[in-house]
Amino acid sequence: MFFTPEKFERLIKILVVDDDVIIRESISEILKEEGYAVETAENGKEALEKFDKFKPDIIITDFVMPEMDGITLCKILKNNPETIDTGIILITGVNDLETRIKGLSAGADDFLSKPIMIPELKARIRSLSKVKFYHDFLKDYQKRLEEEVERKSAQLLKANLELQIALSEIKELSLEIIFRLAKAAEYRDEHTGYHIQRVSHYCVAIGTHLGLDNEALEVLKYASPLHDIGKLGIPDAILLKPGALTKEEWEIMKLHTIIGAQILSGSKIRYLKAAEKIALYHHEKWDGTGYPEGLKGEKIPLFARITAIADVFDALTTDRPYRKALSVEDALQIIKNERGSHFDPQIVDIFFKIKEEILSIKELFKDETEIPHLFKLKNLLSQKS
Repeated sequence: MFFTPEKFERLIKILVVDDDVIIRESISEILKEEGYAVETAENGKEALEKFDKFKPDIIITDFVMPEMDGITLCKILKNNPETIDTGIILITGVNDLETRIKGLSAGADDFLSKPIMIPELKARIRSLSKVKFYHDFLKDYQKRLEEEVERKSAQLLKANLELQIALSEIKELSLEIIFRLAKAAEYRDEHTGYHIQRVSHYCVAIGTHLGLDNEALEVLKYASPLHDIGKLGIPDAILLKPGALTKEEWEIMKLHTIIGAQILSGSKIRYLKAAEKIALYHHEKWDGTGYPEGLKGEKIPLFARITAIADVFDALTTDRPYRKALSVEDALQIIKNERGSHFDPQIVDIFFKIKEEILSIKELFKDETEIPHLFKLKNLLSQKS
């Protein structure tokens, strides 16, 4: 709640400046009787010395004085933003037009002619007092308004920060759930190890060199680990079979792409929408001989094309139930041979361009770092089921 001008009124302080002690004291006595706080000074110089301590609202000053005259005092005060609102009454000679013009130019607010008439003096003081009250009220109002705006801005900033933290926590939770969902699909197979971490980082490395923006890279990072989520619907007898699959078994295995897309379908979350396409299309081939729809070339979504090469490279270089891991050199040769048939040629070229980065990721997430007792637990749960 802000003050009104009526509530803002207070004791007015007046500084009387005159080198004539009789005039100075006479004016001082009259003003004190009217209830004003009064201080006196002999000249402009002394008035300035007393100003900071007394902080007068109004100054009544003679024009002609030693040391510093009234016009000079007026100019100094009115040219200072801190003292510009101080009301100044300049005492002039009778009908001294030239002095009045100088006073107005210096910023004087009002004039008193000698000899000073007491009723006029009181009227001038009352008039300037009201002006000073309103000046102070407006300055106080502006200050309080600025403080209120600053307070509200701080509250808004705090609320916005809290909202950003909450959104960040929700995002982290969502991404953690996505990762755990991908991990659930891999948990049934001890041979996959850190497969989803490697594939995710391979995809981001490839996407970075393809020129994808940060937002797209983040989506790719968290969507690509869900490429095999459909394996949750594949029976263990087929998924974990140590030998080659029969034709019928292979057809069932291929259904993991459709199952994965069905698990992820209908979501409004961009990560899961991207993951749905990756799950469905990561086994499509550039030449159109892949599954489940036989898409060809750029009709295959980009994220699925990126995930395809990352997934195959990791599958070739890690142990699987049906074979041992190939050497990196043999795996790279297979990928090179499949350029333009299985894989997008541009993505293959980038893959070999960043080969050292790919191998660093492979080393960072090598499977022997996984905790051995997790494999034992997986086997135990499999036997009980």
